[in-house]
Amino acid sequence: MRIRFGCELAYDLRQATPMIVMLNVHYSRAADLERPDLLVTTPSVPIESYRDSFGNWCCRLVAPAGRFVLGTDSVLRDDGRADAVDRDALQHQVQHLPSDTLLFLLGSRYCETDRLSDEAWRRFGPTPLGWPRVQAICDFVHQHVKFGYEHSRATRTAAETFAEGRGVCRDYAHLAIAFCRCLNIPARYCTGYISDIGLPPPSAPMDFAAWMEVFLGGRWQAFDPRNNAPRTGRILIARGRDAADVPLTHTFGPGTLAGFRVWVDEAGG
Repeated sequence: MRIRFGCELAYDLRQATPMIVMLNVHYSRAADLERPDLLVTTPSVPIESYRDSFGNWCCRLVAPAGRFVLGTDSVLRDDGRADAVDRDALQHQVQHLPSDTLLFLLGSRYCETDRLSDEAWRRFGPTPLGWPRVQAICDFVHQHVKFGYEHSRATRTAAETFAEGRGVCRDYAHLAIAFCRCLNIPARYCTGYISDIGLPPPSAPMDFAAWMEVFLGGRWQAFDPRNNAPRTGRILIARGRDAADVPLTHTFGPGTLAGFRVWVDEAGG
Protein backbone atom coordinates (compact mmCIF):
# COMPACT_ATOMS: atom_id res chain seq x y z
CA MET A 1 0.00 0.00 0.00
CA ARG A 2 1.17 3.53 -0.81
CA ILE A 3 0.02 6.38 1.45
CA ARG A 4 0.41 10.03 0.57
CA PHE A 5 0.61 12.19 3.66
CA GLY A 6 1.63 15.67 4.67
CA CYS A 7 0.62 18.96 6.17
CA GLU A 8 0.65 22.72 5.65
CA LEU A 9 0.66 25.21 8.53
CA ALA A 10 0.46 28.97 8.04
CA TYR A 11 1.42 31.50 10.72
CA ASP A 12 1.00 35.25 10.96
CA LEU A 13 3.98 36.54 12.94
CA ARG A 14 4.50 40.03 14.32
CA GLN A 15 8.28 39.77 14.28
CA ALA A 16 11.08 37.42 13.32
CA THR A 17 10.42 34.34 15.46
CA PRO A 18 12.66 31.35 16.27
CA MET A 19 10.83 28.02 15.91
CA ILE A 20 11.44 24.35 16.60
CA VAL A 21 9.44 22.16 14.21
CA MET A 22 8.73 18.45 14.61
CA LEU A 23 6.85 17.37 11.47
CA ASN A 24 9.13 14.79 9.86
CA VAL A 25 8.38 11.08 9.99
CA HIS A 26 10.06 9.18 12.82
CA TYR A 27 13.34 7.47 11.90
CA SER A 28 11.70 4.06 12.46
CA ARG A 29 9.62 4.67 9.30
CA ALA A 30 12.22 6.56 7.26
CA ALA A 31 13.10 3.48 5.16
CA ASP A 32 9.46 3.29 4.04
CA LEU A 33 9.51 6.75 2.43
CA GLU A 34 9.51 6.90 -1.36
CA ARG A 35 11.03 10.38 -1.17
CA PRO A 36 12.37 12.44 1.74
CA ASP A 37 9.64 14.29 3.63
CA LEU A 38 11.65 17.50 3.63
CA LEU A 39 10.35 20.50 5.54
CA VAL A 40 9.52 23.22 3.00
CA THR A 41 8.87 26.85 3.95
CA THR A 42 7.50 29.94 2.21
CA PRO A 43 9.43 32.17 2.22
CA SER A 44 12.52 29.98 2.25
CA VAL A 45 14.70 30.15 5.36
CA PRO A 46 17.81 28.27 6.55
CA ILE A 47 16.93 25.11 8.50
CA GLU A 48 19.15 23.29 10.98
CA SER A 49 18.17 19.76 12.04
CA TYR A 50 19.02 17.68 15.10
CA ARG A 51 17.76 14.74 17.18
CA ASP A 52 16.28 15.40 20.60
CA SER A 53 16.87 13.25 23.68
CA PHE A 54 14.14 10.81 22.56
CA GLY A 55 15.60 10.39 19.07
CA ASN A 56 12.95 12.51 17.36
CA TRP A 57 13.97 14.59 14.32
CA CYS A 58 13.65 18.33 14.96
CA CYS A 59 14.19 21.37 12.72
CA ARG A 60 15.34 24.79 13.93
CA LEU A 61 14.62 27.95 11.97
CA VAL A 62 13.86 31.63 12.32
CA ALA A 63 10.58 32.59 10.66
CA PRO A 64 10.38 36.15 9.27
CA ALA A 65 7.65 38.59 10.25
CA GLY A 66 4.39 38.32 8.29
CA ARG A 67 2.76 35.25 6.74
CA PHE A 68 4.97 32.17 7.08
CA VAL A 69 3.98 28.76 5.67
CA LEU A 70 5.67 25.44 6.40
CA GLY A 71 4.88 21.83 5.72
CA THR A 72 5.83 18.43 4.34
CA ASP A 73 4.51 16.13 1.62
CA SER A 74 5.61 12.58 0.84
CA VAL A 75 4.54 9.02 0.05
CA LEU A 76 5.11 6.11 2.41
CA ARG A 77 5.00 2.40 1.64
CA ASP A 78 2.96 0.48 4.22
CA ASP A 79 2.22 -3.23 4.59
CA GLY A 80 -1.49 -2.44 4.78
CA ARG A 81 -1.98 -4.34 8.03
CA ALA A 82 -3.87 -2.85 10.94
CA ASP A 83 -2.27 -2.29 14.35
CA ALA A 84 -1.04 -5.54 15.87
CA VAL A 85 -3.14 -7.11 18.63
CA ASP A 86 -1.39 -9.47 21.06
CA ARG A 87 -3.90 -10.40 23.72
CA ASP A 88 -1.39 -12.78 25.33
CA ALA A 89 1.27 -10.09 25.83
CA LEU A 90 2.47 -10.29 29.41
CA GLN A 91 3.09 -7.47 31.87
CA HIS A 92 6.64 -7.36 33.22
CA GLN A 93 7.44 -7.00 36.89
CA VAL A 94 9.22 -3.70 37.51
CA GLN A 95 12.47 -5.40 38.50
CA HIS A 96 12.52 -7.19 35.13
CA LEU A 97 11.86 -4.15 32.93
CA PRO A 98 14.64 -2.89 30.62
CA SER A 99 16.30 0.18 32.11
CA ASP A 100 15.32 2.40 29.16
CA THR A 101 11.61 1.85 29.88
CA LEU A 102 11.74 3.06 33.50
CA LEU A 103 11.44 6.73 32.54
CA PHE A 104 7.97 5.93 31.22
CA LEU A 105 6.78 4.76 34.63
CA LEU A 106 7.20 8.24 36.10
CA GLY A 107 4.77 11.13 36.33
CA SER A 108 5.25 13.95 33.81
CA ARG A 109 3.88 17.39 32.93
CA TYR A 110 0.49 16.16 31.69
CA CYS A 111 0.35 12.74 33.36
CA GLU A 112 0.08 13.18 37.13
CA THR A 113 0.48 9.68 38.49
CA ASP A 114 0.39 10.96 42.07
CA ARG A 115 -3.12 12.38 41.61
CA LEU A 116 -4.52 9.35 39.76
CA SER A 117 -2.84 6.41 41.49
CA ASP A 118 -5.63 5.61 43.97
CA GLU A 119 -8.28 5.80 41.23
CA ALA A 120 -6.20 3.62 38.90
CA TRP A 121 -5.81 0.84 41.48
CA ARG A 122 -9.43 1.09 42.59
CA ARG A 123 -10.77 0.88 39.07
CA PHE A 124 -8.28 -1.45 37.33
CA GLY A 125 -6.58 -3.35 40.15
CA PRO A 126 -8.93 -6.36 39.80
CA THR A 127 -8.38 -6.68 36.03
CA PRO A 128 -6.02 -9.36 34.63
CA LEU A 129 -2.41 -8.30 34.12
CA GLY A 130 -0.97 -7.57 30.70
CA TRP A 131 -2.89 -6.79 27.54
CA PRO A 132 -6.35 -7.20 29.15
CA ARG A 133 -5.53 -4.57 31.78
CA VAL A 134 -4.32 -2.03 29.22
CA GLN A 135 -7.37 -2.72 27.06
CA ALA A 136 -9.62 -2.18 30.09
CA ILE A 137 -7.95 1.20 30.58
CA CYS A 138 -8.51 2.12 26.92
CA ASP A 139 -12.14 0.97 27.07
CA PHE A 140 -12.77 3.14 30.11
CA VAL A 141 -11.03 6.23 28.72
CA HIS A 142 -12.78 5.85 25.36
CA GLN A 143 -16.19 5.76 27.06
CA HIS A 144 -15.47 8.30 29.80
CA VAL A 145 -14.11 11.15 27.67
CA LYS A 146 -16.33 13.04 25.25
CA PHE A 147 -14.45 14.07 22.12
CA GLY A 148 -14.78 17.53 20.61
CA TYR A 149 -12.40 20.12 19.17
CA GLU A 150 -14.36 22.73 21.10
CA HIS A 151 -13.06 21.03 24.24
CA SER A 152 -9.40 21.51 23.29
CA ARG A 153 -7.23 23.20 25.91
CA ALA A 154 -3.45 23.25 25.72
CA THR A 155 -3.00 23.08 29.49
CA ARG A 156 -5.41 20.22 30.29
CA THR A 157 -3.76 17.41 32.26
CA ALA A 158 -4.74 13.76 32.67
CA ALA A 159 -6.30 14.42 36.09
CA GLU A 160 -8.32 17.31 34.62
CA THR A 161 -9.44 15.12 31.72
CA PHE A 162 -10.64 12.51 34.19
CA ALA A 163 -12.53 15.13 36.22
CA GLU A 164 -14.03 16.95 33.23
CA GLY A 165 -14.77 13.93 31.03
CA ARG A 166 -14.00 15.73 27.77
CA GLY A 167 -11.09 16.52 25.50
CA VAL A 168 -9.29 15.72 22.25
CA CYS A 169 -7.02 12.84 21.26
CA ARG A 170 -4.05 14.08 23.30
CA ASP A 171 -6.24 14.13 26.42
CA TYR A 172 -7.36 10.54 25.81
CA ALA A 173 -3.72 9.52 25.46
CA HIS A 174 -2.57 11.41 28.56
CA LEU A 175 -5.26 9.86 30.75
CA ALA A 176 -4.59 6.31 29.53
CA ILE A 177 -0.82 6.80 29.88
CA ALA A 178 -1.20 8.07 33.45
CA PHE A 179 -3.38 5.10 34.45
CA CYS A 180 -0.87 2.66 32.91
CA ARG A 181 2.05 4.23 34.75
CA CYS A 182 0.12 4.14 38.02
CA LEU A 183 -0.21 0.39 37.51
CA ASN A 184 3.54 -0.07 36.82
CA ILE A 185 3.12 -0.41 33.05
CA PRO A 186 5.56 1.74 31.02
CA ALA A 187 3.65 3.98 28.62
CA ARG A 188 4.81 6.71 26.26
CA TYR A 189 3.07 9.40 24.21
CA CYS A 190 3.04 9.26 20.39
CA THR A 191 2.06 11.86 17.83
CA GLY A 192 1.65 11.45 14.08
CA TYR A 193 -0.87 10.66 11.37
CA ILE A 194 -3.80 8.22 11.55
CA SER A 195 -5.59 7.41 8.30
CA ASP A 196 -9.21 6.52 7.60
CA ILE A 197 -8.12 3.85 5.12
CA GLY A 198 -10.50 0.90 5.27
CA LEU A 199 -13.20 2.78 7.17
CA PRO A 200 -16.63 3.52 5.67
CA PRO A 201 -17.28 7.11 4.52
CA PRO A 202 -17.83 9.86 5.32
CA SER A 203 -14.42 10.69 6.75
CA ALA A 204 -13.83 13.55 9.17
CA PRO A 205 -11.36 16.26 8.16
CA MET A 206 -7.80 15.05 8.67
CA ASP A 207 -5.78 16.18 11.68
CA PHE A 208 -2.69 15.07 13.53
CA ALA A 209 -3.37 12.38 16.12
CA ALA A 210 -2.09 11.18 19.48
CA TRP A 211 -1.95 7.64 20.83
CA MET A 212 0.27 5.68 23.21
CA GLU A 213 2.75 2.83 23.17
CA VAL A 214 2.85 0.44 26.12
CA PHE A 215 5.67 -1.97 26.99
CA LEU A 216 4.18 -5.48 27.15
CA GLY A 217 5.50 -8.87 26.12
CA GLY A 218 9.04 -7.58 25.63
CA ARG A 219 8.22 -4.80 23.15
CA TRP A 220 6.35 -1.54 22.70
CA GLN A 221 2.75 -2.01 21.51
CA ALA A 222 0.41 0.64 20.10
CA PHE A 223 -2.90 1.44 21.83
CA ASP A 224 -5.30 4.15 20.71
CA PRO A 225 -7.77 5.11 23.46
CA ARG A 226 -9.37 7.80 21.29
CA ASN A 227 -10.43 5.43 18.48
CA ASN A 228 -10.12 2.25 20.57
CA ALA A 229 -9.75 0.04 17.51
CA PRO A 230 -6.84 -1.09 15.30
CA ARG A 231 -6.20 1.30 12.41
CA THR A 232 -4.40 0.94 9.08
CA GLY A 233 -1.85 3.51 8.00
CA ARG A 234 -0.62 4.82 11.35
CA ILE A 235 2.46 7.00 10.70
CA LEU A 236 4.60 8.00 13.68
CA ILE A 237 6.26 11.42 13.91
CA ALA A 238 7.56 11.54 17.47
CA ARG A 239 7.52 9.90 20.91
CA GLY A 240 8.02 11.30 24.39
CA ARG A 241 6.77 11.30 27.97
CA ASP A 242 3.73 13.40 27.02
CA ALA A 243 2.74 16.22 24.66
CA ALA A 244 5.19 18.63 26.31
CA ASP A 245 8.07 16.64 24.80
CA VAL A 246 6.74 16.52 21.23
CA PRO A 247 5.02 19.77 20.18
CA LEU A 248 4.62 19.84 16.40
CA THR A 249 5.75 23.46 16.41
CA HIS A 250 7.24 25.49 19.23
CA THR A 251 7.36 29.24 18.61
CA PHE A 252 9.53 31.56 20.69
CA GLY A 253 7.39 34.66 20.26
CA PRO A 254 3.84 35.86 19.56
CA GLY A 255 2.02 34.59 16.48
CA THR A 256 -1.30 33.32 15.15
CA LEU A 257 -1.98 30.01 13.42
CA ALA A 258 -3.76 31.27 10.30
CA GLY A 259 -4.06 28.08 8.27
CA PHE A 260 -3.91 24.32 8.91
CA ARG A 261 -4.23 21.35 6.53
CA VAL A 262 -3.38 17.67 7.01
CA TRP A 263 -3.78 14.89 4.46
CA VAL A 264 -3.45 11.10 4.67
CA ASP A 265 -4.78 9.23 1.63
CA GLU A 266 -4.17 5.95 -0.12
CA ALA A 267 -2.14 6.62 -3.25
CA GLY A 268 -2.45 4.65 -6.46
CA GLY A 269 0.31 2.86 -8.33
